[in-house]
Amino acid sequence: MKILFVCPYPTGVAPSQRFRFEQYFTFLQKHNYTYKVAPFLDTTTWQLLYKSGHYLQKIMGITKGFLKRIILLFTLYRYDYLFIHREATPLGLPWFEWVSTKLFKKKVIFDFDDAIWLPNTSKQNSLIARLKFHNKTAFICRWAYKISVGNQYLGQYAAKFNKHIILNPTTIDTVNLHNPSLYPEVSKEKVTIGWTGTHSTIKYLTPLLSILKNLECDYNFNFLIISNQPPGFSLSSLVYVPWQKNTEIADLHTIDIGLMPLQDDAWAKGKCGFKALQYMAMSKPALVSPVGVNTQIIQDGVNGYLCNTAADWQQKLVVLLNDASLRKKIGEEARKTVEQHYSVKANQNNFLDLFT
Repeated sequence: MKILFVCPYPTGVAPSQRFRFEQYFTFLQKHNYTYKVAPFLDTTTWQLLYKSGHYLQKIMGITKGFLKRIILLFTLYRYDYLFIHREATPLGLPWFEWVSTKLFKKKVIFDFDDAIWLPNTSKQNSLIARLKFHNKTAFICRWAYKISVGNQYLGQYAAKFNKHIILNPTTIDTVNLHNPSLYPEVSKEKVTIGWTGTHSTIKYLTPLLSILKNLECDYNFNFLIISNQPPGFSLSSLVYVPWQKNTEIADLHTIDIGLMPLQDDAWAKGKCGFKALQYMAMSKPALVSPVGVNTQIIQDGVNGYLCNTAADWQQKLVVLLNDASLRKKIGEEARKTVEQHYSVKANQNNFLDLFT
């Protein structure tokens, strides 16, 4: 069986692709599947995409992506399945998906892990926001052979248009990647509160800044941010580490308490709890907002904490800052949760069922 993975970004760089389907490639090969990956953007355009300016290079890169999609149509006969992650093209109508399903009669597995039917364009690319056709999500859902969603909220949306829904959570490789036993324990004087994510989600930290500033008066800790861009704020405890693929897990391992604040809105409800799962897989207690799938992942006080108010965040941080044994206990339970429900190993057969 041959699978064509149609995706927005080059392989190995985008978390949504790495942790939703790229890490299953070896598993597919073991089951006699062959595959090809067809990204829309090349590496150069991807590196410029979320930077201000560079409009000519972006336009040229996007134009090249459309040309590649047109050429790709003439190769579809080679494949048994098309796995389309998020969208085949970032702008305009879903013409590639229509041609693939209606003219070539291909079996399309449509995969998404965000509420992509809602507008959410970065300010760096606000000029092209009007060219995005967010309603195409509904059309692709109708045409798809199966739909792979990251959580039940996304599945409820997709079920309006298609009954063939498979819950395919964003998963963690707990053996070869997010495995604390692969990394030596680091002796340090300060507890590290940490957050990891891209520049687009760092805004969620804003309500916690005053809490962290208050805690600095009584506690000696580091607040570690791992991101592709430095934060636009300062704290006495702040330590910034640029995200790098080759050090991301080792950097996560230095965190003692992981944070995942969210706003309670429609976009956040579509998120798949990936930040929390990363902390938990590394045996770290996670403090999260009780939004969307977070309430399913976290058992409050058992494998992490649900924090609804500013008082909740401050209280739970104080408890964990003061109690290393509690951090260890909750971290161990968190690791078990990921291994049993959100690991690659636990989800392999479920992923394979997409192609039947």
